[in-house]
Amino acid sequence: MRQIKNQYHIKDPSLATEGKKRIEWASREMPVIRLIKDRFAKEKPLKGIRISGCLHITTETANLALALKEGGASIVMCAANPLSTQDDVAAALVEYGIPVNAIRGEDEKTYYQHINTALDNKPQLTVDDGADLVTTLHTKRADLIGDVIGGTEETTTGVIRLRSLEKAKKLRYPLIAVNDAQTKYLFDNRYGTGQSTIDGITRATNVLWAGKKVVICGYGWCGHGAAMRAEGLGSQVIITEVEPVRALEALMDGYQVMPLREAARVGDIFITITGNKNVIDKAHLKVMKGGAILANTGHFNVEINIPALESLARNKRRIRPLVDEYTLKDGRRLYLLAEGRVVNLAAAEGHPASVMDMSFANQALCLEYMVKNKGSLKIKVHPVPEAIDKQVARLKLKSMGINIDKLTPQQKKYLTSWEEGT
Repeated sequence: MRQIKNQYHIKDPSLATEGKKRIEWASREMPVIRLIKDRFAKEKPLKGIRISGCLHITTETANLALALKEGGASIVMCAANPLSTQDDVAAALVEYGIPVNAIRGEDEKTYYQHINTALDNKPQLTVDDGADLVTTLHTKRADLIGDVIGGTEETTTGVIRLRSLEKAKKLRYPLIAVNDAQTKYLFDNRYGTGQSTIDGITRATNVLWAGKKVVICGYGWCGHGAAMRAEGLGSQVIITEVEPVRALEALMDGYQVMPLREAARVGDIFITITGNKNVIDKAHLKVMKGGAILANTGHFNVEINIPALESLARNKRRIRPLVDEYTLKDGRRLYLLAEGRVVNLAAAEGHPASVMDMSFANQALCLEYMVKNKGSLKIKVHPVPEAIDKQVARLKLKSMGINIDKLTPQQKKYLTSWEEGT
């Protein structure tokens, strides 16, 4: 094993054997990444390219990292969330020759030390989930930006931040919003987040979903997925929204829609999934029923106002792993999961490998695209090229043994002409 001095920091190297088995298991459900990895191994499109990656250190991420390494990249990884790291996977990646800086449960200081260590790789490409690495690069390590060709962003929260950076005219290099690819948000966000969020809350609490009033704050594609899965388990789903079109869609999908102030009085389980801060605020906490469970599946731990919860409590205790019981001054007890962090990764294993296969295929192909188009891309947040999005879908269908129809020449002509009518 080639060790790069001072470029990795993990919990326990002895966990590598178990991590390798779990990476192999995830690979079974990631046929598109396997195909890309095989091609990358032959063509070496990333030969000599330095990559810094700030992603959730999971089995699925490991398969992406290994594909990039096969493509010739020199990659250094760090965690995108203090509670999402799978320590055995981190150990396995180090043994595979990919330096990783991630320890489950690391404090904020260590978290940013790890980001800076990943940036010490002097990246030419960045791979981010939440934009903490890109933000650090722009604010604290701007001296490195001259070498950067471009980067990719995985998640909704990160894309919001990057578009804000672009709007402020402070973005320094081109980035691709992988989150906005159809083969990402329609599957990863909806089916992945939906399933893994329910899984995380169930593992943390062993709660019965049937008959529970589940309040889902935010009805984007992630909210769609969580609502669909909670309903499937017999829950009564309530949606809260600030966007009128999404609220109308939720209503016509059969869910109750109301202001959070009203939903707070009746909900049993609350799930924030908006990408915004203080979604569940002090006013909501004051009127919740005793026994309510609070979970966040958005990227950062700001969606539930935890300082407000602390101010209302007279006592706090850890009653189960990843479950904190807050006894309020009036005797009510509220239960916060995973310290308000992303519950599907903190309390479970994150998205199933099958949907991450498509998301990470987009990452790998977009990084290759940026190298091929070095110097020609405008400094802005770009969409995933349509050809890549469709290529990922075709490869996924092929791996599942599914064939689809093709347009005839006559149909193609009809769709591109204006003359022919009734």
